[in-house]
Amino acid sequence: MYESDHSLFIKALKEKNPAIEEGQRQGRSILWDKAPTPLDEQARQRESAIKQQAYVYQNKL
Repeated sequence: MYESDHSLFIKALKEKNPAIEEGQRQGRSILWDKAPTPLDEQARQRESAIKQQAYVYQNKL
């Protein structure tokens, strides 16, 4: 069965350092696995958001 050079490289890397996958899981949990935001907090965030102008790089004169 064919395996690309990239697949072989990743396999070899994981064999040399098995802690890579655990580090990936920890990183994912920090960035993505978060508790849902309550509805009242979502409403507060929407109300307190500052409207962005249509073209952000043009200063208002």
